[in-house]
Formats: sequence, C-alpha cells, structure tokens
Amino acid sequence: MVTSISPIALEVARNQFASIADEMGMVLRRTSYSPNIKERADCSAALFVASGEMLAQAEHIPVHLGSMPASVAAVLDRFGDGVEPDTQYAVNDPFFGGTHLNDLTLVRPVFVDGRMVAWVANRAHHADVGGEAPGSMPAHAIHIDQEGHRVPPTVAVRNGVWVAEFIEPLLQATRTPAERLGDLSAQLGANEVGARRLQSLIANEGIDSYDQLSSALLGYGERRMRAALGALPDGRFEFADVMEWGSRDLPITVVVHIDGEGLEADFSGTHAQIDGNINAVEAVTRSCLYYAVRVATDPTIPTNGGCYRPLNLKARAGSLVSAEYPAAVAAGNVETSQRIADVLLGALALAAPDRVPAASQGTMNNVLIGSDEFAYYETLAGGQGGRPGKAGQSGIHTGMTNTKNTPIESLETHYPFRVVRYGLRRESGGAGEFPGGEGIEREIEFAAAATVSLMGERRRNAPWGLAGGGPGATGEDWVIRKGRTPERVPGKSTFEVAAGDRLLVRTPGGGGWGVE
Repeated sequence: MVTSISPIALEVARNQFASIADEMGMVLRRTSYSPNIKERADCSAALFVASGEMLAQAEHIPVHLGSMPASVAAVLDRFGDGVEPDTQYAVNDPFFGGTHLNDLTLVRPVFVDGRMVAWVANRAHHADVGGEAPGSMPAHAIHIDQEGHRVPPTVAVRNGVWVAEFIEPLLQATRTPAERLGDLSAQLGANEVGARRLQSLIANEGIDSYDQLSSALLGYGERRMRAALGALPDGRFEFADVMEWGSRDLPITVVVHIDGEGLEADFSGTHAQIDGNINAVEAVTRSCLYYAVRVATDPTIPTNGGCYRPLNLKARAGSLVSAEYPAAVAAGNVETSQRIADVLLGALALAAPDRVPAASQGTMNNVLIGSDEFAYYETLAGGQGGRPGKAGQSGIHTGMTNTKNTPIESLETHYPFRVVRYGLRRESGGAGEFPGGEGIEREIEFAAAATVSLMGERRRNAPWGLAGGGPGATGEDWVIRKGRTPERVPGKSTFEVAAGDRLLVRTPGGGGWGVE
C-alpha cells in the first residue's frame, strides 16, 4: 500500500505536515509574552505519529527538536493507554524526557473519530523557573534542584483549563509568574492550532490515507539517510575536544563508525559527569548526533524519525554526555551540546571533508540578568566556521541553536539596562582560504542592581580550523564597575552588579577553512 503512493503525493504530504509545525511556531511567537520567545524565537514545534516517532518539524532549534521525541516518549511511558482527549501534558525534568529546566515542553494528543492518531508538541525556553539565581542557571549549581522547578510528565491542561497541581507550584517557584503564565498560554494555543490543523487534514484525507502517508514519509526518510550514509566511506573516525571547567579541560571524545548504511557514535572515552552544571543528558547528545549527521550528509533529507533510524548512539551513563540524577544540567543543554556537535563534525570531516565546516564559535554565550522583579535571558551570536567554498558568516547563531537577537529597542523597553556598544568583533575570525566569521561585542550598562550569570565556552580553547585554516579568537567577558578598572571575569560565573556598572561580552570567531 505504501509503495503505491506517488512521489508527488508524498512531497505534498511532507510539506503539509511541516507547514503545520511552522504555523505552530508562528502562533507561539506572536502570542507569547516574553522577549525571549517573542523576539528571539527561543522555541520549537513538531508533529509526531501515535507511537511517538517524529513525523515533521519546523526549522527551529536543533537542540530542541532532536531531543523533543524523548519528551513525547516520557509522556507515553507515564500515561500509556490513559492518554485523554482535550488534554495537554507538560515536562521539563531532564531525567524524564526534558533537557534542562528552562525548556518546558507541552505535548498534546490528537484524536480523530475517537482514535488517538498523532501528537503535537512545542518547547519554549522560560526565562526563569526558580532556583538559586535569576534565570535558573546559577554557575555554582551541583544539584538539579538548585536550578529550579522540575516538572516530570504531568497533566497540565484539561479541557482548556490549567490543572492546579501543575500550574500553581510552577508559578510559585518563578520570579516572573505573569510572564510565565503568558508564555505557557502561548504554548497551549500553539498546540491547539496544530491539533486542529492536523485533525482537519486527516478528516479530509481519511485516517487510512493518513496512516499510509505518515508511514511512507518515515520510510522515505530512512531510505534517504541510508543512501546518504552508504555514499560515505566505511571506517572508524575519531575526534576529541574539551569543555572548560575552572582551570581544567574535560575531554569529550567520539568515535564514529560508518558501516554500509548505518552509523554509530561512541562517546565511551568522554569524561565522567561532574559537580557542576555542564552535564548533558542523553537526549541532548542524541539531538547533536542528528544535527551533525544531517550537516555531513544531505540537509534536504526529510527531518523525521525515519531518517534517525540508521543512527546509533553509545554513551556511558554517568558521563558528561549522558548525565544521571541528581546532576546539574543547565549548561549541558546550551554549552556542552555545542561541544558535542563540534566533536561529531570533527569526526565526520574525516569522512566527508568537502561537506563539513571548520568549528564555529562553539558556545551560546548565555547572559542571564535579573532580580526578584525581572529575568532576562539571551544567547549571543558569534562567528561561523569557514566552509568548503564559502567564508563563515559573522554575528550569527550556529550549531545547536538557531535563535535571533533581542532588538535593542525591546531590550531597553523591558529591562533596567541599556546597550552602549553593539557590533562585530573585527579580526576575530580564523584565517584561511575561506576565513571564519567574526564574533560580536555587546556592552550594556545597568540602571539598577542585579544578579548576573554568564555561561560561555571557548574562553581558553579556540574554535579550530580545518584543512589548514587558522583558529578563531577566543571569547572574553568583562565587568566594568563604576569608577574602577575593568575586570575580566570567568566565562562561567554568577555575580552582583550595581547601578552604573557595565558588562562587556566579546564572543568567539569561527575557525578558518583551507590554507590562506
């Protein structure tokens, strides 16, 4: 039955499903309350078949989308046959389907004629979910409970009404309850729109036709990925890099095995999890694997669960890339994910040298500023690595993130600080035939006392070049206290500032590709 579906019908269906995910993302952004979601688009949306396998996604944030199937799987594991119509489920617990506590996922089952046929889900980064510092990423955290409020798979909404057992503890934990409720309501609405669109599509096509099309799309994704892997040379490809923790460099090592039409990524040589917040759960590492393989093969392959079937992950439990409770994980999602992607791309460059770029900035340069009244979160762009045939782009988000910047006008409207400098960091890209892109410089001045948390990487170890290209510049973080000499601060730190103080972040450039 599946083989009788024409290529045209398959392509139409693929775009129909993807357009639903796109619309969900637009609804979420346009109806959200916080600048982090409304302006920066720190959110993602996707569709899943009834078994939990991803059917389609919007081109949102790689670290969200590759790990979102774990959230749907966690809801299925918790509720199984008890999944109810007109219900939405929430999860942010990293050890039960989440990634880090700020990223809260709402999952909604889709029923047609009394049968559960699919899921819609979206994930959004909430700027504060409690914890020991505004923004919920305290640099000193060693236990997950220091980072905020945990939500295991939970019934969040029934018949359009928030369930008290979910909403009340979350709003009590956060420093910004009105903003959280606004963003959660936007997530709820996005899923409702996605469910209605999918129900209408299935009603028009028929459930049997939907079953055939979804099965065919997953099979098509698998065949495309197997063909792409089959075009790469078989072999063992190894690469290593490090995470910066204090004065130590903690290794992340991968061995990529390509055998015919299958690929395995083995992280057995990676450092054990630590008493710190750079631990990543397995769902994050899996999302990095999916992203890197698509970069090194063919990005036009349909992004669904089928294309991930030929990929196998081997990660030692209790390591930096497969952390176990009660590890702190806030930076594992945003910083360690970037390094995991780097080592995967470094290994894959040995198999596909004409497809893989040099290292991009390798960090999200997280800046969190807040008090008991507000919470600001932003990741700062940097340089993209030079690519075979093209220079790297400057001032852009790369790797596992895909957000925008907060416009200065919005930032100064919502928060008690102002931007005094914002531009490209000249000559920060690595030299090469195709040079790396430049990082940025952003300096802000505080109008009131606040707590600042920084979470950045590549402050000591530069983004590497490829094919003879040079490294990009490392990042820098400076505090300029009023009337005092500028002070360089660690890339991972939490500290207090006063009115009149300034913060300057200089982000890394990308590595160069090829001999200059």
